[in-house]
Amino acid sequence: MNFDLQPTLANNLIKVVPLKEEDFEVLFAVASDPLIWEQHPNKDRYKIEVFENFFKGAIESKGAFIVYEKESNKVVGSSRYYELDETEHSVAVGYTFIAREFWGKGHNKALKTLMFDYAFQFVDKVILHIGATNFRSQKATEKLGAVKIAELEVAYYGEPLKWNFVYQIDKDKWENKPS
Repeated sequence: MNFDLQPTLANNLIKVVPLKEEDFEVLFAVASDPLIWEQHPNKDRYKIEVFENFFKGAIESKGAFIVYEKESNKVVGSSRYYELDETEHSVAVGYTFIAREFWGKGHNKALKTLMFDYAFQFVDKVILHIGATNFRSQKATEKLGAVKIAELEVAYYGEPLKWNFVYQIDKDKWENKPS
């Protein structure tokens, strides 16, 4: 399988580029908003010492991105591919956060569309782990056509276990979704 976990992707709204060490400051400027993490299992991720751990995990994952709005070149947020499973023909998409100024404006949908379209060239299933109390993300994921398939405890990089819902979207459902 030739799945590059860090391709450069773009559409008319955003560009998605591999995350680099030097992106820390600009990405933390977005992540330092406590309201982004309000429903997330790790509500303290807006604090620099907590975000440093998150960022370290993102870099080490070799699947993380920084997302820019094409028109303004402002940082929209971040996401990543992880848990590529060649046996199950699946990959997880997650660790996504978006600056509040871009909420409800199509940036998250544009990001997931780019990431899913790319992933489905190589896998048959995309998995998403979403915190049990992260209702915004659950609703956004369901709007994309993902279905809740399980619940489990997940330990994010260097963090304690947190209760998560597991969502899945299948390639055929994604490719045959109404526009």
